[in-house]
Amino acid sequence: MIYEHPLAYLLGVEGVALLRSFRGEHDRDFVEARLGEIRRLLGDEALVGAAVEVADVDAVEGYRVWSGTYDGPNGLFDIEEPVVGRILDGLPAGDALDAACGTGRVAAALAGRGHRVIGVDGSPDMLARARARVPRAVFSLGDLGDLPVPDDAVDLVVCSLALTHVPSLGPAMAEFARVLRPGGHLVISDMHPEGVARGFVPPVRLADGRPGRIATYRHAVGDYLRAALSAGLQVRRCEEPRIADTPPAHDTPPAADTSPQVEAPPEAAPSSAEVVAVWDVWPWSLAGLVPEAARAAYGDVPSMLIWHFQLPASGS
Repeated sequence: MIYEHPLAYLLGVEGVALLRSFRGEHDRDFVEARLGEIRRLLGDEALVGAAVEVADVDAVEGYRVWSGTYDGPNGLFDIEEPVVGRILDGLPAGDALDAACGTGRVAAALAGRGHRVIGVDGSPDMLARARARVPRAVFSLGDLGDLPVPDDAVDLVVCSLALTHVPSLGPAMAEFARVLRPGGHLVISDMHPEGVARGFVPPVRLADGRPGRIATYRHAVGDYLRAALSAGLQVRRCEEPRIADTPPAHDTPPAADTSPQVEAPPEAAPSSAEVVAVWDVWPWSLAGLVPEAARAAYGDVPSMLIWHFQLPASGS
């Protein structure tokens, strides 16, 4: 069980903002404003008693719950798709694996680019939606560490927003390399480890009404690189896109949008009571209470990590 308190989140945001002032990024007025804001937050009765116990949910169960709303608005998709799309547009059509395919969002993009697509996912509920979405593709139930795919079977593997849910990258990277043909390509997108470290973890609402967080692991940039190199893959590209424009922090959120919201218009700033009503399933709504601190803490933090790897061609 995870214990979450809105004051802990808000004080953490203020703390990160204040630490950045030690690099000379902010002046005395900024620091004094943060200290005054902290005193105000500590005296806010709506926040003091709003702590919650949150279930730590494994990925299969979490994505079963999330499957019904996964295709709804999600700020991460808006950040990821243009970057990944440009990489895919530079690759020839062939046999492609959508690893951890979810509802078939990436599989549909691959099919639209002329690939013959197979998809693998650990959630039967997600697979059912993927099959309906991309009927030409072939989908199978499976695990990233033991893909139900033969050796040297595909020219391209795409794995989107999934590796943060595995405790170790090595087995998945080895499987990606195993199923790729010589010269094949691997494209990975994930939550950036800096975001994961700041608590950007997919939330869900369980059937009994309790809030939950899908099990998420922080893999450093070097962890991806070491796992890929150990599997014989070579780096072609690495991108770290930053937070895109997103709806105001106080808007009612999608079920599991993990995009941190960093600004609320002053004329419509939320009250703490309004935010507390939704914060247990969307903690980032709290950022609307401290927009200046949130901009300082998150404004230039990469939101995603996107890799393009390639397996060397035969004889190279």
